[in-house]
Amino acid sequence: MDITIHSSFLPHDDPDASLAFYRDVLGFEVRNDVGYGGMRWITVGPAEQPGTSIVLHPPAADPGITDDERRTIAAMMAKGTYAIIVLATKDLDGTFERLRGSGAEIVQEPTEQPYGVRDCAFRDPAGNLIRINGLR
Repeated sequence: MDITIHSSFLPHDDPDASLAFYRDVLGFEVRNDVGYGGMRWITVGPAEQPGTSIVLHPPAADPGITDDERRTIAAMMAKGTYAIIVLATKDLDGTFERLRGSGAEIVQEPTEQPYGVRDCAFRDPAGNLIRINGLR
């Protein structure tokens, strides 16, 4: 089989803040920005990886979600426990300093983990946990 990761979805609760973070802080290119019914889906990704994208989406868009589930999702996003993504970079320390300078909520400074990676963690404007592994 020849399977690749094409898109991953992360929720947002403020499309402009998410756009600014992923475009201006992380340096991702904007591939699509679509609005419908007062909601917005923004597709971003690294310029060097045109086949891999992150879709920033409104979590309430799924018509199968109940009002109780919407409240639960909103509460989990606010707490930072709803969505996670792991990114990687060759310059973990430089990336961390750029994130710190942006005002991003730092969860963990660069740390050698007992399972063999050095990484850091922070939250995007929607509260999504983003871990960044240092490539060796």
